Amino acid sequence: MLEPTHNNELPAIPGKRYFTIGEVSELCAVKPHVLRYWEQEFPQLKPVKRRGNRRYYQRDDVLTIRQIRGLLYDQGYTIGGARQRMTDENGKTVVSTDLMAVIKETIEELEDVLKVLSPSK
Repeated sequence: MLEPTHNNELPAIPGKRYFTIGEVSELCAVKPHVLRYWEQEFPQLKPVKRRGNRRYYQRDDVLTIRQIRGLLYDQGYTIGGARQRMTDENGKTVVSTDLMAVIKETIEELEDVLKVLSPSK
């Protein structure tokens, strides 16, 4: 398991659509029972549940978990403090700067793909 201050050493998130709880556990260096607990404590974290109540997390869920992990382990927030930090006064989710960077990078990659796929003039 990684030291609390090594959140930046987490493995890269593969380009998959859905992740099992075991995969997310490895990607975020958090045990599965902790992930299940965080689902109860953080309303932003809602994995898709399918056959037999199996959880399937999407990429944005993994990013949210990493943000929660950073608040709790790196910045020393309590569960309540982290929950409050992740929501603003209106109850909307606050987007972290890390998440904004990932979104910006994804948009740039998609624009590059669009340029490659668009017909030449």
